[in-house]
Amino acid sequence: MASNSVSTSVIKRLPRYYRFLGELMLAGTTRISSRELSEKTGLTASQIRQDFNCFGGFGQQGYGYNVAELHNEIGKILGVDKRYGTILIGAGNLGKAMATHMNFEKRGIKLLGIFDSNRSIVGEKVADITISHTDDLDKFCSENQPIIAILCIPKTSAQEIADRLVKLGIKAFWNFSHYDLRPAYSGIIVENVHLGDSLMTLAYGVNNNLNL
Repeated sequence: MASNSVSTSVIKRLPRYYRFLGELMLAGTTRISSRELSEKTGLTASQIRQDFNCFGGFGQQGYGYNVAELHNEIGKILGVDKRYGTILIGAGNLGKAMATHMNFEKRGIKLLGIFDSNRSIVGEKVADITISHTDDLDKFCSENQPIIAILCIPKTSAQEIADRLVKLGIKAFWNFSHYDLRPAYSGIIVENVHLGDSLMTLAYGVNNNLNL
């Protein structure tokens, strides 16, 4: 289990390790050294060992890491075995793409419901889930008790819907609204995702390479 003392930068590297280890398992690799894992991930072997030591360490001197066991242990730390109840708010193009292609259950998420304020799409099915109206959130949350909400809504609606969802028991937000969500409640986890920021970071790299 992750300690509160583990830095955010270490935590953000765990999904990367998990992904690469999963690929190694599919390729039939049974064990790997920190040096070999370094070559796969682009991180230094020292950094990898330091990261794993935050959780007690997983390897054996002279043996390295058992790939399947390490993948399983990191998965437990990340909570991918929990299947946390989740709702998605906003069934536009982005929301529909997320529901259809994200493969939530491999990432510790169970998508329970999809909601939108547009009555013209209520009743449509996405990923075998019928879109409901946001007016039905109170009843749904009371009956199903989701704890995570994915927001694929306009930024003008983000804070209002977040405030409402916190009162309904939501404990964490994956927020794609282009609004930096900071609910004024203790114990709420927020991951604000700005795809445009990532693209501009790429543009910066291109711009600087071209102007060398």
